[in-house]
Amino acid sequence: MLMAHPAVLGNLIEQYKALRILHAEQGSSEVRQRMDDVVYTLCVSTGTRDIDAALVAARHQLPGARPEDDSLLTP
Repeated sequence: MLMAHPAVLGNLIEQYKALRILHAEQGSSEVRQRMDDVVYTLCVSTGTRDIDAALVAARHQLPGARPEDDSLLTP
């Protein structure tokens, strides 16, 4: 499997977090579409099928990640 560059994954995670907040505040169709696009890209980039698994997989590929890190525990 091809692996995305950690910088790309980090950028996608940041985009997802920002869009999730923006969607909660505005809920516009444009924000929802962009968020769907980022979710899709994260899933494809990490070989996963849902955003929770994609976020865990992406975070484990970032520099400084340790095997015991568990991104499900972060708020």
